[in-house]
Amino acid sequence: MIRSYALLLFCVTLWGSNFVFGSMLVKEFPPLFLADVRLIFTSLFLVMYAWLTKKFVKLTRRELGLLVLLGLVGTLANQTAYFNGLLTTDATTASLILSLAPIVTAILASLFLKEPFTLRMKLGSALALLGTFFVVGVGAGLSISKGVLLIVIAMVTFSASMIIIRKLTQTMQPFIATVYSTTAGTLFLTPAAMLTLDSAAQISREAWAWVLLIVTAILMQGVCGIVWNSQLKTVGTGKAAIFLNLQPFVAMLVGFLLLGSQVTAIQVGGSLLIVAGVVVASVRSKQSAVQRLANRSNRYNV
Repeated sequence: MIRSYALLLFCVTLWGSNFVFGSMLVKEFPPLFLADVRLIFTSLFLVMYAWLTKKFVKLTRRELGLLVLLGLVGTLANQTAYFNGLLTTDATTASLILSLAPIVTAILASLFLKEPFTLRMKLGSALALLGTFFVVGVGAGLSISKGVLLIVIAMVTFSASMIIIRKLTQTMQPFIATVYSTTAGTLFLTPAAMLTLDSAAQISREAWAWVLLIVTAILMQGVCGIVWNSQLKTVGTGKAAIFLNLQPFVAMLVGFLLLGSQVTAIQVGGSLLIVAGVVVASVRSKQSAVQRLANRSNRYNV
């Protein structure tokens, strides 16, 4: 069990750090180009792993339609909003906003999948929203920037993708659904990235930037996803979900150490409220299928 906890902590530490690395990389590459190249390497890794483990299956017409929708919403819209948002939003604030995803997923599930939205979930949502208000409202002088709005869109589209994945995994295993959806999203994102790439675009020639791009794509979006899913069987979804709440703290710490980002008392207080809200809303004796799926996926914590 200790080994499983260590592996979960390892994944969450990398995912939290990824907000900071994304902020660094978006200064070296155009946002859509960055998102596309990362997804290309992630897709290649996942496809190779699926091929070696013989997990490929044939798709039905319904599954293909859901994959198309998932590629548009969960990849094209999500990654476009996320990396453009990181241009003007610090990694800590972005991680705190995206930590609301489990709650938003539960709300969407109640609307589209008729899943119950309990009193505890409502209370947790209120606490988390209050924390977000302190971080991006009070902390920014009640000025909601374009970058913050883009990160909110990234969070909502991620939550919406969880609903689509829930539909998809009714007939398909979560891992292979992730392989197909990531690959489909890459196919949608690549033309958009190429169309927005002009002669004036600054693409880094620094070796460290390309190494960081490729390593984070494979390690954080590929390897960690596989490790996380494998440990859920041992630890259980409820306990694993608690580890996810550490991501904002990791983003704060890594941002402070690598970028010298200032950590304010308001951010700390807001993050505590957000974490408390997510814990209250999601840690229950029986979790919904959508929340279990949201905990497994996390493929866009970039």
